[in-house]
Amino acid sequence: IPFKVKVKHKIYDAVRVQQEVAPDEFTVKTIRNAVTSPDGKFIVFNAVGHIWKKQLPDGKPVRLTQNTDLEFEPAFSPDGKEIVFVSWNDANYGAVMKLNLKSNKGQKLTTLKGIYRTPAYSADGKWIVFVKEEGNDHQGFSYSKENGIYMIPSSGGEGRLVSNEGEFPQFSKDGKRIYFQTGGYLFGSLEKAFKSVDLYGKDERTHFTSKYANRFVLSDDNKWLAFNELFKVYIAPFAQTGKPIDLSAGIKTIPVSQVSRDAGINIHWSADNKKLHWTLGDEYFTNEISKRFTFLEGSTDSIPPLDTTGIKIGLRLKSDKPSGIIAFTNARIITMKGDEVIENGTLVVDGNRIISVGKSGEVTIPKNAKIINSKGKTIMPGMVDVHSHLGTFRYGLSPQKQWSYYANLAYGVTTTHDPSSNTEMVFSQSDMVRSGEMVGPRIYSTGIILYGAEGDFKAVINNQEDALSALRRTHAFGAFSVKSYNQPRRDQRQQVINAARELGMMVVPEGGSHFQHNMSMIADGHTGIEHNIPVAPLYDDVIQFWSASKTGYTPTLIVNYGGINGENYYYERDKVWENKKLLQFVPQSIVDSRARHRTIIPEEEYINGHILVSQSCKKISDAGVKLNLGSHGQLQGLGAHWELWMLQAGGMTNMEALRAVTFNGAAYIGMDKEIGSLENGKLADLIIMDKNPLENIRNTETIKFVMINGRLYDTETMNETGLVDKKRDAFYWQVGGQNVDFPFHEETGSFEDGKCGCGKH
Repeated sequence: IPFKVKVKHKIYDAVRVQQEVAPDEFTVKTIRNAVTSPDGKFIVFNAVGHIWKKQLPDGKPVRLTQNTDLEFEPAFSPDGKEIVFVSWNDANYGAVMKLNLKSNKGQKLTTLKGIYRTPAYSADGKWIVFVKEEGNDHQGFSYSKENGIYMIPSSGGEGRLVSNEGEFPQFSKDGKRIYFQTGGYLFGSLEKAFKSVDLYGKDERTHFTSKYANRFVLSDDNKWLAFNELFKVYIAPFAQTGKPIDLSAGIKTIPVSQVSRDAGINIHWSADNKKLHWTLGDEYFTNEISKRFTFLEGSTDSIPPLDTTGIKIGLRLKSDKPSGIIAFTNARIITMKGDEVIENGTLVVDGNRIISVGKSGEVTIPKNAKIINSKGKTIMPGMVDVHSHLGTFRYGLSPQKQWSYYANLAYGVTTTHDPSSNTEMVFSQSDMVRSGEMVGPRIYSTGIILYGAEGDFKAVINNQEDALSALRRTHAFGAFSVKSYNQPRRDQRQQVINAARELGMMVVPEGGSHFQHNMSMIADGHTGIEHNIPVAPLYDDVIQFWSASKTGYTPTLIVNYGGINGENYYYERDKVWENKKLLQFVPQSIVDSRARHRTIIPEEEYINGHILVSQSCKKISDAGVKLNLGSHGQLQGLGAHWELWMLQAGGMTNMEALRAVTFNGAAYIGMDKEIGSLENGKLADLIIMDKNPLENIRNTETIKFVMINGRLYDTETMNETGLVDKKRDAFYWQVGGQNVDFPFHEETGSFEDGKCGCGKH
């Protein structure tokens, strides 16, 4: 029975902060693998894929090598004269390397290819222990058999397998045992353990177990244990009782002291075992054990407050930017400046910015410009995917080429925002893209979500300080947004948004398919709602309420709540596994696993599923709510077009749908002054299509070229073109002998020559 009521709601202004998108220089915020020299005078660390050195406290960071291979996870020799580290090359795989710090001479220690991790010296400097890691979707699966913990002479040679399990190995002080942890790192098991074995993998002992500890670091004198629990860092005596101790921050059987206020990574001990070092973002911290306990010799009577600021690493790099001028002439230009369409237009780019756009004949083209005749083609702004999971969820080494980045660029996505990722991985790769070390779209993220349910990465928020602490730990890495996810109480979510306002951050929450959560998020002024409202159709009460706010909407119809995922509509109708362009940039095994086993369902399931939700999106959009595109990372690149087409299927005009995936997305993440439309002075992020998407929305798939930050790429190959001709290197599955089938297959199958993926042939 239709009825009307008059109600009043208090709606807070949605939090939104303008961002500086492309400064000429930037501060590297993601400092990984930092370790302090034995004499305490300098640190070495990984940033933008390479190893750097900084004299303490205020030296300028400098590269230690000029290698083109990526370098990670350095560790000092006991005398401080050498470091050992691991290298990575997409074509040649990885190695354990050693570098003499005086002569700057390097040496390859391992003889076999592999994915190597976390090397560490024995106390006498004669041995090195490391992990040989199993494969993954970003580095491949070849040369990853017989993984586990190995030891090798520090002079090099063939490694010897010690244990089939374990991570982060380190020698005991007498060199007779190897300590390690099991259960994974972040996003791992809730049954982690700190164990040791002898040098032949025998006599296994479990020293500690823990539900929430993610990292255990034993002091070199084997008297103290540092550990990371729910992001914060703690220290405790290394008590050996003969039985496993269930370790936690709140344990009562042994003394435990917190040393970091908000969080800490790269935990390591000083050579004299009296200090603990760690980093957070671009700051380096130190704390003395004697200041964290009152019962030690030399301790004070009371424990001082925790340090809130550390030593700034101070690594400043130039942003990558091309030089030269390109003019695209005679094209149809959809500027996204209102509904403006220039039917015969010219667009001129100088470096990474648009300097002129208008009707052909009215635009002055500089004499030194490279002219690209674009007659018959359509130019529009690059797509902005504000809910794009790009596969940076794992912990470990970065590849040189992240195929998901190429896939998105090839399909016209030039800016991405990932609202749930591994903080270290995503922000380190964002720095690599910004510096030109890696090719990709503009990469932004919330980092690790503020998870309100169970997990070793959950965020416990019960007051305002808890919320501030949770946000500071990702803000330190450069996050300008945070994802509040499954925080069950409204007051917790309000504490998060209040903390965000204080820190100048945005909040992009997910209601977990709870309608009431979504409505309260709108009232409380969240930046937007991620994923669709789990009710359709929507009526005037919701539409009028939402339209009175400034909260945006990213419905991600591709993973539709309350019905069949929208992606199945396209898997059912298209032979995705035969898409030659897609298979240039996405491994066949991933495409096959998602596309070949198709679900066939009645048409009305889609009509009453994502299409019905899309129709509600149209109503909300007509009422003034800004809709954005979010492809959820379901199928990198092509999935963004599916999401766009599904938005249009609910009744949006083609222009409205195109605005949602360009200007609206840019405005949603505070970047509309720099990207999202083609205007003088804005950044040169654009796509060039063979056909007009205003005539048929599926013409967005006809992208011929993509330009990101002024660099032009042919989307069939992702070779750079225009002012520079630079061929893309092959991905791991395109290199002869690489195993591109599912991980459990022993041979490469039909895609490559019949070489084995075991690492020995």
